[in-house]
Amino acid sequence: MKSKINKNSKIMKKKSNKTTSKAKQKDLAIVVLNFNTQFWLKKTLQSLKDFYLDRAKYAVEVIVVDNDSNDGSPEMVEKEFKWAKLIRSGGNVGFAAGNNIALKKITARYSMLLNSDTQFHEGSNLDTIIKYMDDNKQVGMVTPRVELPNGTIDPACHRGEPTPWASLTYFTGLEKLFPQSSLLGQYHQTFKNMDEIHEIDACTGAAMIFPTKFMQDKVGYLDEQFFMYAEDIDWCRRFRELEKTIVFHPEVKIIHHKYKSGIKSSSTNLAKKVNNMFYDTMLMYYDKWYTDKYPKFFRTLLKTFLFIKKGGL
Repeated sequence: MKSKINKNSKIMKKKSNKTTSKAKQKDLAIVVLNFNTQFWLKKTLQSLKDFYLDRAKYAVEVIVVDNDSNDGSPEMVEKEFKWAKLIRSGGNVGFAAGNNIALKKITARYSMLLNSDTQFHEGSNLDTIIKYMDDNKQVGMVTPRVELPNGTIDPACHRGEPTPWASLTYFTGLEKLFPQSSLLGQYHQTFKNMDEIHEIDACTGAAMIFPTKFMQDKVGYLDEQFFMYAEDIDWCRRFRELEKTIVFHPEVKIIHHKYKSGIKSSSTNLAKKVNNMFYDTMLMYYDKWYTDKYPKFFRTLLKTFLFIKKGGL
């Protein structure tokens, strides 16, 4: 009888350990990359706690990756936000590489990239997106409605694939003139109903949620050849190449104060370099996805156009 009791006890212990193991896995890991944005990072983390973490039904962890800030922001995180895990990258390694440091360590079911200049409010319940992804396994990435402080949509969260044609209509102003045209409004897909959940081609790295394991095992991490800009569009394309959809979910809203990165507020030379990156990454993206689809002279035209946009002429 004693032997039987001990045997049952071992079985119960194994079941208990298994349950404990499952309970340890988080549902969502939020990664916030920081570079000299102490004021905005504090606003992001505080609003995240007040309007989401304190009322979340799912298990959520927050990871702040600091890209060698010198404004005291990592020390602030350690002192005022002890519930957030701080990772120091050791240098300003860029958006892709900085986020990848955390993404390689995450075990949560879903991961989220969140900018350090965002702000949560009453409409920022990420539980809604987690449930949506649980119910729609074909979805590879979801973006909330990312809004500018004035309440208008941040166009970067609602993107089409930047084909040469879509890019041309955007830079020539045709999209702005004919936003409801599916032919001329492809760059930001402005012809779609912004009040409904629907599929898009790409969203912004300022706020995107995706299944961790699929990213780690199938898609891979952010492409570190993109120091800043285009890495999010490239990532969305790689999800789509594996037949996962990218979804815009306007029922959840987050404010994006935008352009508050420490890089943006640095010296004039560095700010100009960052501005040039915006155009340089367009050529990098073209080389990665389109160079074999168009004649060589087309790349020369594109390079000349981007040179002019940078103020080279």
